[in-house]
Amino acid sequence: MRVLVLAWEFPPRIIGGISRHVAELYPELVQRHHEIHLLTVALTPEAEETIIDGIAVYRLPVPANSDFFAWVRQMNHLMEQKGRELCLTPMDLIHAHDWLVATAAIALAETYALPLVATIHATEYGRYNGIHNDSQRYIHHHEVALTQAAQRVIVCSKYMQGEVSRAFHCPGDKTRVIYNGIRPERVTRSHLADQELAQWRRTFAEPDEAIIYYVGRLTYEKGIFVLLNAAPLVLKAMGDRVKFVIIGTGDSYAVHLRQQAWNLGIFHKVVFTGFMDDADVGKMRQVANCAVFPSLYEPFGIVALECYAAGVPLVVSDTGGLPEVVHHGETGIVTRVHDHQSLAAGILTVLQDPDQAQQRVLAARRQLQERFRWDHIAAYTEQVYGEVLSPIPCVSP
Repeated sequence: MRVLVLAWEFPPRIIGGISRHVAELYPELVQRHHEIHLLTVALTPEAEETIIDGIAVYRLPVPANSDFFAWVRQMNHLMEQKGRELCLTPMDLIHAHDWLVATAAIALAETYALPLVATIHATEYGRYNGIHNDSQRYIHHHEVALTQAAQRVIVCSKYMQGEVSRAFHCPGDKTRVIYNGIRPERVTRSHLADQELAQWRRTFAEPDEAIIYYVGRLTYEKGIFVLLNAAPLVLKAMGDRVKFVIIGTGDSYAVHLRQQAWNLGIFHKVVFTGFMDDADVGKMRQVANCAVFPSLYEPFGIVALECYAAGVPLVVSDTGGLPEVVHHGETGIVTRVHDHQSLAAGILTVLQDPDQAQQRVLAARRQLQERFRWDHIAAYTEQVYGEVLSPIPCVSP
């Protein structure tokens, strides 16, 4: 098959989970002898065409614009232009990732009578528990249009299948659940000697202090405030011998979290690192006692797979797709969403029984091989492509 893929982010441009998903899925489809052409956004003012892991990547320079929606419209205009050029040699289908590329994907599919597959990674409805303002309505409109135009809609969890049905009235027989995956070898690990690693750890905590960390965007939906509310309970049970490390950026919301930590009287026990590069996140995974992801909304939770690969004991909330990824008591601890007492109890389960926590780590690594391999995910994606392909070849108009 000759497939045209549209995605607004692709490494080294990494905004959220789409970038890594696209970068890891399509090399596997190349290995299955398919020809992949990817339209994405350039990091420089110059257009670039290159081959990456067998994918023909076309990076389009989209001028900066303080109006985000105007920027998206310009991106779609450039993608449609380049897509028309590529479709002079007929494509078999188009695969669009999320609403940001919907306009170009729909236009190209209609112009060239091509089947359209859409992957919905998250929804505006889910992020904000409804649609409440004009910006959200704009995004929601494009999400609905994309799912209506697509012949198949891929989602990353059964939870998301239900959400797409509720938010977009997308028929169940049109959606396909394909879990995300991870390449364990790409999860960064430090090659520092034990003594050097221990010295690095001391920049965050004393040797007798356990480290609990969160990594990701600092936004309301990630539930970091629930972790901070749980912290005093954990500190009391552990005799104050715990440090909480919050890794990530979030502009003004980070200020609210710092204020919350101060108000709770735990500011001296919380480290806000800001941005941390992959190498240092790899070190944190090696020295930490537990990773915590107390999300209020999480379509899948690729961070859980990263912890599986790194061997980090894991505590998550029971929202979205996380309970499908993390099996409570087997591969991690699942706690009640928006419940700081439940979260504190989950963290203490890990800290107070490290031997059992390591048993869950071993089970999690086995799960990676059984459920979240990219070659399996590529095979399932290939099946979806097969479902939408017409036996009549498409030619350019």
